[in-house]
Amino acid sequence: MLADHTATSMDCEGKISIYRAVRTIKRRDNTLYNALRSIYEDSIFVGEISQLWPDLPLLSNLRCGLWYSSKFYATCYFKSTDGHTNNWSFNTSRLNLHVAQLAGQKGGCIIVDSTRKGKRFPDSMSKTIPIWTCVLNRSILNHISKMRDCGTIMQEEADSSKHAEYTRMLSHNWDCSLHLPLWVPETEKAAIEERIDGWTKQLEDSGADIASVASCLKKPLRPLWISQKTVIWLNEVPDHDSWDFTPIILVSTSPSSSIYQHRTTSEFSWSYIAGAGDDEESWARGLSPSLFWKHAFDLISSGPDLCNQKVADIVEKDRVYRAQRGQNAPQVTLKPLERLDNMADFSQVDSSSSLDLFNGNITLMSCNKDHTMFWLGSTNLALGTTQLAAHISDVDCILNCDQESFHTHIQDSKTYLQLPMLSSKLDRFSILSNLPVAVSFAKSNLGKGNRLLVCCHNGEDISVCVCLAILTSLFSDAGTFDDGESYRNTRITKWEMRRRLVFICKFAVSARPSRGNLKQVFAFLTGQRSPSSRSHCRNANQEECC
Repeated sequence: MLADHTATSMDCEGKISIYRAVRTIKRRDNTLYNALRSIYEDSIFVGEISQLWPDLPLLSNLRCGLWYSSKFYATCYFKSTDGHTNNWSFNTSRLNLHVAQLAGQKGGCIIVDSTRKGKRFPDSMSKTIPIWTCVLNRSILNHISKMRDCGTIMQEEADSSKHAEYTRMLSHNWDCSLHLPLWVPETEKAAIEERIDGWTKQLEDSGADIASVASCLKKPLRPLWISQKTVIWLNEVPDHDSWDFTPIILVSTSPSSSIYQHRTTSEFSWSYIAGAGDDEESWARGLSPSLFWKHAFDLISSGPDLCNQKVADIVEKDRVYRAQRGQNAPQVTLKPLERLDNMADFSQVDSSSSLDLFNGNITLMSCNKDHTMFWLGSTNLALGTTQLAAHISDVDCILNCDQESFHTHIQDSKTYLQLPMLSSKLDRFSILSNLPVAVSFAKSNLGKGNRLLVCCHNGEDISVCVCLAILTSLFSDAGTFDDGESYRNTRITKWEMRRRLVFICKFAVSARPSRGNLKQVFAFLTGQRSPSSRSHCRNANQEECC
């Protein structure tokens, strides 16, 4: 018995040592230099593909895709989790309608992403985006059919080019079928197809602005897949206008072979990492994609030994620069076009007016992400980043949800309020506990007709959630400030909250609130209180009893 026990112990020690050895090798290979060098190598492939269709805008799928080029036209946000097997979904909080509008205006687009999973394509490309294109195509066709049946295609449009486009959409050439890559099994495809009609109804009921997308698209959306294993004959590259669909070209940057590959150059030895841009918190050390591309040549040529120190120097210099740049910071504000200024109706977000949200502004938005502000229709409510808020002059009051304070021209405590809020990953109740004060501040200022800016670190998550709470609490379905009367007479459901979120995303195209933060907003709107507030109430009651 003792011999058996000893042998078992030795076997366990052997397994543990092998496990530790593998972990050590992975840690050694997953260095900062290896990640940056791998990204740089894959970016060459991205550049080659974008040159095949130079007229198509290049988009990055956040966040991994943002590392692979310095010339992105805009960003999008399609999550792989929405395409995981048996977990397929169509998420109305990530509609990405600006992608469809942009593709319609430009004749298509190229989306860049990558994965570390050893696959050729991430699930965001193999299933999430194909589901998205199919649902949008069906919603557009349904929308045009309803317009025809209701007689809303006016007589004066009968001879117009728009009427011709509508006629083509209603013909059998408008492809509404589900297009998936060949490696997705037929059984899985059949299971997804069963859900498409339900997702289409969900999109139509959400109040999304399908009309604006329909006015932009002349051909149905369809995904195409390109990886480093794709064979392309350079003398036979078709023009994107020659296809009978609007191409959404999905480029997976990394090869699907083993994750780590040892490579050697004349100067350095390094290990290639597939999908190196993924999970940047674990390796980037504060370096951002924009900073990397500003110093890419210097970092790549520095080699593995000096890379960490160079990155530390770059990040610190950028931090100091940002802290001292108050006087010369650029101000780029993306506002809705004039025809949208009077449109803030939540109950009819799907308007028949044609939207042109880009008009060249999208380039500034993507290149100057830290300096973008989005006005939410005619509500006098805007959201943006704290980088912008420190220098903006065309607002009357500011609600700062960031941890960092800043100097602004607004000094009055009645028109400037800082409520530091943490994401749900760090504090599950931070937003919930601060929303009562935030909404009260907004109520007092919006009631006076003041223009309010809600800002957070990135302008994409916490500020979006706070604006969602304000819009739901203080505005009617018609989009007018009513001091909370509609809210008091309405039972708030998740679907009602989602309609308001769709309205916000129509203007703030970079909005991507996290699920945990949205849960806190719903808890606030339905009257739930945070544990801290309940504890405060109990203490107050105890004091009264004493």
